[in-house]
Amino acid sequence: MKEQLVETLVGLIVLIAAGMFVFYAIETVGEGKNAGDYTLTAKFGSIGGIDSGADIRMAGVKVGVVRDISLDTNTYDARVDMSIRSGIPVPEDSSATITTDGLLGSAYISIEPGAEETLLVEGEEFTYTQGAVDLLGLLGQFANGSAKEPTD
Repeated sequence: MKEQLVETLVGLIVLIAAGMFVFYAIETVGEGKNAGDYTLTAKFGSIGGIDSGADIRMAGVKVGVVRDISLDTNTYDARVDMSIRSGIPVPEDSSATITTDGLLGSAYISIEPGAEETLLVEGEEFTYTQGAVDLLGLLGQFANGSAKEPTD
């Protein structure tokens, strides 16, 4: 009888833990999909390490997430659809830049707010963007450039 009670309690604890994991997963997947959120688009020449679910930040504060990435077959730029939280105004002359947390940190999109009073609305596109910087390419150019002897 005592063994059955212990087994039942352990089973109950396992079920509660599983339920907590399911609840956490549902909350995490649903992040950024609130009813008032709106979608903005940006086109970049290079997206570096950006992937769906990457952060969108303003002044270092998370204001949204990357929803979708596709290739614009007309311009061959990467098209990034971003979900921005409701209540976060984005002036129409704002710029979107791909950056990273330090040298080896995760990539995210940083929005630098502009000065215009007119705001971007659902479905509009950023005019000013800057793609990811290839640090290894820059280091290679620097190394090759510094190895050359000056010509007279």
